[in-house]
Amino acid sequence: MKITSAEFIISNSEVSKCPKEPLPEYAFIGRSNVGKSSLINMLTNHKNLAKTSSKPGKTQLINHFKINNNWFLVDLPGYGYARVSKKSKAVFQQFVTDYFEKREQMVCAFVLIDIRLEAQKIDLEFFTYLGVTEVPFCIVFTKADKIGKTKIHSHVEAYRKQVLASGWEEMPQHFVTSATEATGKEDLLSYIDEINQEMFKSNSF
Repeated sequence: MKITSAEFIISNSEVSKCPKEPLPEYAFIGRSNVGKSSLINMLTNHKNLAKTSSKPGKTQLINHFKINNNWFLVDLPGYGYARVSKKSKAVFQQFVTDYFEKREQMVCAFVLIDIRLEAQKIDLEFFTYLGVTEVPFCIVFTKADKIGKTKIHSHVEAYRKQVLASGWEEMPQHFVTSATEATGKEDLLSYIDEINQEMFKSNSF
């Protein structure tokens, strides 16, 4: 898939105010400072579509971007280190769960993981939440350029073992990416394209 257009549509904190168009949506989420905005900008060929920041927790709303006029990329708040009050944190965590549990257009969640790190408890708990609520998801390893190509396989394998040890029968579909080097861009977009084609062909949308 080649992205020819990427347009910001709306930011909000209520699922009921999300776009009404019956188009498939792909949600991107991960712990704060995992490189989500940089990845989104790389995928869409835009330098500033998603706002990047050195301060974790920048995204605190549900952000919809219409891609190629036939699907939505949804940028969700990071979880973990956002510098917000406990009350605010409880609120945006609630609207994130509302999005996953109520948004019928949501087709797949891409959970971003810093490939340099071991599996974090908060990530494994989030995988469990998605599994229990039957939300399809993939793992997207970010910042692959930070560890060198020779270490990628061993880091992914170590992560896979930790995921299986936490109760999963198999490792979820996963992608290795680098926003700096555009690694994984084609594979990730092809995956989305295949799902879109199947859904439009079956008139799911």
